[in-house]
Amino acid sequence: MLVSVGTRVRLVHLRENGVVTELLHEEGMAKVRLDDGDEIPVFLEDLSRPDPTPSNKPPVKAKFVPGKQDKVETPPERPPIESQYLIIKSKGIQLAFDPLPEPDGQVRQYNIYLLNDTRSDYLFTFELQLDGRVVQRENHKIDRTSYVPVGQLHFDQLNDTPTAVVSCWRLTTSGTGPKMEKTLRIRPKQFFKRTKTAPLLNRKVHLFLVFEPDADQQPPKEEAEDLRDYTRKNYRPKPEWQDIRTRMPHEVLEMAEFIPEIDLHIEELRSDFKKLSNAEILRIQLFHFDQYMRKAIRLGVERVFIIHGIGKGKLRDSIASRLIQMPEVRSFRNEYHHRYGYGATEVIF
Repeated sequence: MLVSVGTRVRLVHLRENGVVTELLHEEGMAKVRLDDGDEIPVFLEDLSRPDPTPSNKPPVKAKFVPGKQDKVETPPERPPIESQYLIIKSKGIQLAFDPLPEPDGQVRQYNIYLLNDTRSDYLFTFELQLDGRVVQRENHKIDRTSYVPVGQLHFDQLNDTPTAVVSCWRLTTSGTGPKMEKTLRIRPKQFFKRTKTAPLLNRKVHLFLVFEPDADQQPPKEEAEDLRDYTRKNYRPKPEWQDIRTRMPHEVLEMAEFIPEIDLHIEELRSDFKKLSNAEILRIQLFHFDQYMRKAIRLGVERVFIIHGIGKGKLRDSIASRLIQMPEVRSFRNEYHHRYGYGATEVIF
């Protein structure tokens, strides 16, 4: 089934009809206005034709019908990694600018790759800024001893003060490690001096080290301190024998007790859930969701998990609709997690 703005569709799980009002290409979703007037975002795989289909045939799934757009060159598929050597000593997370010479030998463009020659997997965010404006952004996962393309840089843009901002989170069995972030301000003179053979790519590139191996586990370097600073740091007043909780700042105590997940199953929120209608259940779940998000934003946490279960997907879609409208939310995803399966959405602020 082809979908465009104005197409009448049927929501497979809710068994309701509506009209597509907006295509959300990046999220793989579409906004649908239901016949009762509600407007919600829905994943494309949950849409089908409004006409009833025979029971022995599966419903036709929805497909994007992009409007008239300028022709954009599709990036080449990621080339297979054919390392000709064994990495004896890991360098860490690196950023490589791979020159693309033209037939006349001139280089007018560089492919940008993020390299990971460590033994850990990472989530990463990459931004390329020109004159302070973000022109390219990529969020993805990079496996151990692998590389991924993250963008392109034109030769003339070296004069536009290019800046690369890279954030990484190590993936562990218990979740993600602490956030690592580095900003690389690329100057032409420095750029052309950094010509090396890149690991994994096995060719000459302009190479920058972003994070050393296990950078998120290295203790911060201590700066030398004078006698006055040492005295202030180690001075201990007479102890006041009272509950430490009464002496902690309110926000610090809240942050220490904050749980980075909320379970929105109605049985976790109300004891009388069996007497409630579906509409009342959804209203209560969204009320608790809004309260939880306001607190998380106020405390400045990095990420949270919203446990909504699988079911028919109406709660999940309603949450996605709210997250899209929150400027404090950087990204969110409903992917498989070893702890929650597909029943939770991860929100990154």
